Amino acid sequence: MENLKLIALDEEDLAIVSAHLQDAVVKMVDMGFLPRSQRFAMLLNRFDWDQKVLANETVRRRTGLHFERVRDVKCRGMAEAQRTGVLNLLAVTFIPADAPSGYVLLTFSGGAEVRLEVECIEAGLRDLGPAWGCAHTPKHVAPDPLGAPAADGAQKSPRAGTDDAA
Repeated sequence: MENLKLIALDEEDLAIVSAHLQDAVVKMVDMGFLPRSQRFAMLLNRFDWDQKVLANETVRRRTGLHFERVRDVKCRGMAEAQRTGVLNLLAVTFIPADAPSGYVLLTFSGGAEVRLEVECIEAGLRDLGPAWGCAHTPKHVAPDPLGAPAADGAQKSPRAGTDDAA
């Protein structure tokens, strides 16, 4: 399969980027904000869901993601101990403010979040090399809407689980 290359200039484009990045894993040290350039960039290991569907192969790909016209970056739910750990990206969403500006939210499992204040949506995603095999497909356990315990008495976890982070 060819390397993926996408540009996002509106909310619909960003939803497509988000779908391709679901269950990507990233280290905190692989994220950075350059205030003078108004750029936020990160390197991720994305799970290639298309490859899973089309060829029934479980692979990850090294991927770069960047946002332009970023005014400010805030992090939440990322304890100092997590700075060397791996985060599992769940979604990339946009909250409009004074159009076309707003906030891009990078939501991670465990409640961590990066919020980018942007002039407008201007993002790019690009695979940086070949894929490599991984042993497991990420799995998500949907929480029971009524909060009932699982059949075996254990509480269901709303957190996403993933293997083969690196």
